[in-house]
Amino acid sequence: MQDGPQRVTTNGDSERPNLARLFDYYLGGAHNFAVDRTVAEESIKMYPVAEIARMIRSFSRRVVRLCVEEHGIRQFLDLGSGIPTAGNVHEVAQGIDPSCKVVYVDRDPVTVAHARTMLRDNLNAAIVQSDIGDVGAVLRHPETRRLIDFTQPTAVLMVGVLPYVTEEPAGVVARYRAALTEGSILALTHLTKDMEPELVGRLVELADGMDLDLVPRSKQDVEDFLCGLKLLEPGLVLAAHWRADGELPGASAAADASTYGAVGMV
Repeated sequence: MQDGPQRVTTNGDSERPNLARLFDYYLGGAHNFAVDRTVAEESIKMYPVAEIARMIRSFSRRVVRLCVEEHGIRQFLDLGSGIPTAGNVHEVAQGIDPSCKVVYVDRDPVTVAHARTMLRDNLNAAIVQSDIGDVGAVLRHPETRRLIDFTQPTAVLMVGVLPYVTEEPAGVVARYRAALTEGSILALTHLTKDMEPELVGRLVELADGMDLDLVPRSKQDVEDFLCGLKLLEPGLVLAAHWRADGELPGASAAADASTYGAVGMV
């Protein structure tokens, strides 16, 4: 049992902001540095980034509970996970059934270093350092193979990551879907300009200032990603309202309208 939040540092790591640590701060985590907190507070004054982060995390928690409690799924692949901070997949899933297995995937070495420190005492959870676009590398990784049996129902989570996939995102989703057996679930969220173009445009500018490519997509684009899946009710809707059941996180209407969410079965 860990006595408190543990941090990992690398050379120069504490001197520049890191996207995963910013989201950790937005979500109330402790795995961030002063430089991250400064940038995060500045961004919060101009954009509803913390509200969007909490809204997406709320969607993720609902999906994980659905998978475990209603569909009997006990293994999860969380793509583009960032730091598994407050309300993370393994915390929710293993809180219901400790036998649940979780593999996080992120390409950023700083993020992976933080996560490995956090997960080192959890034999049923691990993180893989890989670009999620390299589907074969993710699926063949020893940690993935150790924890996930793809002949059994699996949940693949693509929550908050697809706007950062600039090359053939539909193909990336399709290749993960093809690896899943019947009874598996694929869940995703996606930033969109459909309803709040000015706000989302400013978020794209914010990402550009951090040398990140952020691509919002239309509802039709996201529907194309979901081909071959049987969507669970209520289908492709605003993520804030997907089976919210009174759990709306108090985000502004603009933040709520920024992101679609859907869950489909193979």
